[in-house]
Amino acid sequence: MRKKIIWNDRAKGELRAIDQPTALRILHAVAHLADTGEGDVKRLQEIDPPECRLRVGDYRVRFHDFGNALEIT
Repeated sequence: MRKKIIWNDRAKGELRAIDQPTALRILHAVAHLADTGEGDVKRLQEIDPPECRLRVGDYRVRFHDFGNALEIT
């Protein structure tokens, strides 16, 4: 089951500032994570509420996993 992807305003702005090919790689990696749960994901330590990061090349996508939704921060 695909998870819903929620982008906050800051994340949207930062994604727009990145060159288009890299931004598309990030979008595909986030979509793949939402579809399959697979990706280079690590839970960040000592952050409350729990936060994770998805590694996409030289970039890191920080997000909260709510079970049925990913909130990209």
